[in-house]
Amino acid sequence: MILILGGTTEGKKAVGIAEEAGKTYYYSTKGDEQEISLQHGIRLTGALTQTTMKAFCRKNGIRLLVDAAHPFAEQLHATVTAVSQALGIPCVRYERMYDDLFKLFNEEMYDEYPLKLREKYEELSELLNEEGIHRVLALTGVQSIPKLKPFWKKKESECYFRILDRESSREIVRKADFPEDRLVYYTPGKENLPELLRQLSPEVVLLKESGVSGGFSEKVNIITEQGIRLYILLRPSLPPYDQTVNGVNGIRRAIEHFLPDFLPLRSGLTTGTCATAAANAALRKLLSPIPGNIIKDVSVLLPNGEKIAVPVHSVTGSFTDRRMEVSCTVIKDGGDDPDVTNGLPIVATVSIDISEEKPHTGGERQQVIQIHGGQGVGTVTLPGLGLEVGGPAINTTPRQMITENLLHILDRHTPVPTAPIHVTISVPGGEEVAARTFNPRLGVVGGISIIGTSGIVKPFSSEAFVNSIRKEMSVARATGSPRIVINSGAKSEKYIRSLYPELPSQAFVHYGNFIGETIRIAAELGIRQLTLGVMIGKAVKLAEGHLDTHSKKVTMNKEFLKEIARQSGCNTATVTAIEGITLARELWELLPEAELQAFCSLLIEQCHRHCDPLLPDGELTILLITEEGKVIR
Repeated sequence: MILILGGTTEGKKAVGIAEEAGKTYYYSTKGDEQEISLQHGIRLTGALTQTTMKAFCRKNGIRLLVDAAHPFAEQLHATVTAVSQALGIPCVRYERMYDDLFKLFNEEMYDEYPLKLREKYEELSELLNEEGIHRVLALTGVQSIPKLKPFWKKKESECYFRILDRESSREIVRKADFPEDRLVYYTPGKENLPELLRQLSPEVVLLKESGVSGGFSEKVNIITEQGIRLYILLRPSLPPYDQTVNGVNGIRRAIEHFLPDFLPLRSGLTTGTCATAAANAALRKLLSPIPGNIIKDVSVLLPNGEKIAVPVHSVTGSFTDRRMEVSCTVIKDGGDDPDVTNGLPIVATVSIDISEEKPHTGGERQQVIQIHGGQGVGTVTLPGLGLEVGGPAINTTPRQMITENLLHILDRHTPVPTAPIHVTISVPGGEEVAARTFNPRLGVVGGISIIGTSGIVKPFSSEAFVNSIRKEMSVARATGSPRIVINSGAKSEKYIRSLYPELPSQAFVHYGNFIGETIRIAAELGIRQLTLGVMIGKAVKLAEGHLDTHSKKVTMNKEFLKEIARQSGCNTATVTAIEGITLARELWELLPEAELQAFCSLLIEQCHRHCDPLLPDGELTILLITEEGKVIR
């Protein structure tokens, strides 16, 4: 049994993962204002003390605590960690993602822009008083009103607070005896900060380091553009937790680790994430070759901005006066949807050759990271994969992950190497395994591909995953959303969300490869408005009638595509050229602009032909998404 302490965006996301289990859990918030739909969760409201939380955990058999509360809820953090230690229950902190202050405020801004950072409200009040500030706008929330009383209570101060328009906020205001005429009420999503700044013309704006979900960087940019002084309250230090995560993949993996029987399927890691983790560990060891410094796991930054911990199998190195080289191995773990790469060692060898050092000639130094393919990594022999012919089959996202992760490490290390950093990815046994994949058909020879778009393998290939889709669809329907949007995964969802900004996050459901099953579930649940977002690789299979588009079960049919091209009026040269493509996404480059819309329209029409009968009482909208995120209807 899980107890989630929420009331935040992170709390909602933790609930989304817990709902996939189809099992009972508890969701606790201090107040009852947060709108959230629970299918299997039990809602608790009211503050919990150590005594009441201990009693609740004992009575209800709680085996995992998830603290997804606001970062400034210091009392709750202290309570939940104390209960965790007292009862021996593991506790996971679901932390927010935070903007890098040093990147948000570059050196020039530090020199020219009046920015002040403080760790406590008392320090903010003292600073305002010391500097003789009178007119202030506080965006620090209603809970900060009593904490900043030493400043706003002064006769000469003119302090305004922007707070949520709800009764619990007004109660706090009344207890603090704060003047009503200095309040600015707002509703999330409808606030107009630039206009408010123009109306009030504050000398200083107070802001909490509230993270990405709190819109911190957006607020900073608006305030700095108007040249207003900014005082920031830094987030408080957290007590120790058994594990800290900052995203949905991390919280899922934490639940899988501490309660392996809770979720029906266990997620895995892509070969791209394994390669990145191995490269991270190797570079860290190379930069700090201290004997006895054993690396057991390493943090990996995923494409969505969250960090996850990846276990490290082994690290070896050799160091001379001229060359430094470290190799690290990570074992590929596919979770409960293992493919042929599961269990393979993914090795990254990071090396620096002193003879390649170049003197710094002035200006900003650009660190060079060169990525190579080694034993067991395939070589690209055909165009169409988006990779250089003759180069290693390491896809674009893994390359970006490796580069960004290593640069992140180098940003925090001095001195920075002046020679290029070489990263060689190898997979012992990869050549033998590749023979059992589609790589030979794609023109990738001699090994496997290093792939992955999200960095995480979410299990797609079992009845349990279809059941998890059903649970997510049920949650989506329960939100009351007028439309449900289904898409294959993170990439297509990112592109399609901008078309439906008014829909709640739960209204977006991933179908993986089970398009037909997902539409049938929508029909069973009585969903009337359904949007299907699909990228060309799955669309060409769906248009032919394959409702399960997994590459293990069905591949692209060029003859079918040539027939679509003929029927849509494409010229003979286009039809002939289709024979030479390796992947469906090559169609975006192959089809002339004059023929593209007609081809896509017929493709979508064929998709409707197979999908519409599955939703007899609803309306299905199908959106075809290009690689750049353009939507074709």
